[in-house]
Amino acid sequence: MAMNMMIEGLLAAGHEVKVLAINSFKYNISHKDLPAEYVRKTGIRLVDVDLRIKPLKALLSLAANRSYHVDRFISDNFRKELIEMLAIGDFDVVQLETLFVCPYIETIRLHSKAKIFLRAHNIENRVWERVAEATKDPLKRWYIGRLARALRRYEHAILDKVDGVIAITPTDADYFRNVLSTCQNKPESDGQESAKQKFKITDIPFGVNLHDYPPLAPEAQEFPSLYTIGAMNWIPNQEGIRWFLVNVWPDIHKQYPTVKYYIAGREMPEWMKKIKQPGVVVVGEVENAREFIAAKTIMIAPIFSGSGIRVKIIEAMAAGKTIISTGTGAEGIRCTNREDILLANLPCEFFEMISICVGDEGLCTRIGQKARRLIETQYDQPVLIEKLIAFYQHRP
Repeated sequence: MAMNMMIEGLLAAGHEVKVLAINSFKYNISHKDLPAEYVRKTGIRLVDVDLRIKPLKALLSLAANRSYHVDRFISDNFRKELIEMLAIGDFDVVQLETLFVCPYIETIRLHSKAKIFLRAHNIENRVWERVAEATKDPLKRWYIGRLARALRRYEHAILDKVDGVIAITPTDADYFRNVLSTCQNKPESDGQESAKQKFKITDIPFGVNLHDYPPLAPEAQEFPSLYTIGAMNWIPNQEGIRWFLVNVWPDIHKQYPTVKYYIAGREMPEWMKKIKQPGVVVVGEVENAREFIAAKTIMIAPIFSGSGIRVKIIEAMAAGKTIISTGTGAEGIRCTNREDILLANLPCEFFEMISICVGDEGLCTRIGQKARRLIETQYDQPVLIEKLIAFYQHRP
């Protein structure tokens, strides 16, 4: 969704956009299932790349001190398609969506004079550092920590190879600036100006078209109702829901036995599909996420790891919902606790915030209205696209 926001925003602003995408086994789609008008506008090409974990290759990457997270994305077929796409026009910009397509930077330099920008959806090494910290098994924690360190080295090295970074949050942008500042303080061996000294970093969050989120009448919403929605193959989502079900939900159900907690999302693991706790409704993948969000009132975001911005929180705010999130979940969003969002990190804090919301529908309405105003001023798609274009056109 974050990628498509920029694609459609740039097209709406009158720019020509071409899309080359990895088609993975997890999210595999058929080209014929894409809307014909979208294919016509973007010339989108899909390249099948097998991203499944292969133990031998993982071991070889570990032995070579390389990032297996990144190595999995290297594909001769993708490189071939990239070269063919670069040949069709004189591109001004090639935007790399996520760190994992950065292995193709050299190919782009060889076949295009375009500026290369990295859109950093997360600080990837931090995601895995937090996963390692939360892992109890010592051997697994050591292995994941080793992967995170290899990923960090790669992530930092990439800063020398691109013309700019578009972080998705101010926090992430500051992280890259700090890395850059540290590197710049090192003496240059050849006495020449470092490429890093010309480097540019900005932050452009995920945005929405507010026309897609019309306010819903109170009587059309289930109050009170709690929900979580997201990609359930993402480890932080799984960890957060498990924590919430163990540490918070039993007390909530005991105090408010008629309140339901809905869990929705694709790629649910088996343990989540089998949840049988009273009051918990496992919905699975929904046909229309916007309609699902619109019909509920209180979003629960128990996120304790990861970085970047939570797309579903932005969507919920656009829909005028009350969000109860951890501090980590709200990172990078310009929100204010108890104004346009409610923050909780401990079980007792979640219980308190949920209790306040369940007992005061008017409060939920006011918080939801302020959340929507935040989206109108900070996360409106056309405004963000203008900022992106200005960043592209900047000359150091």
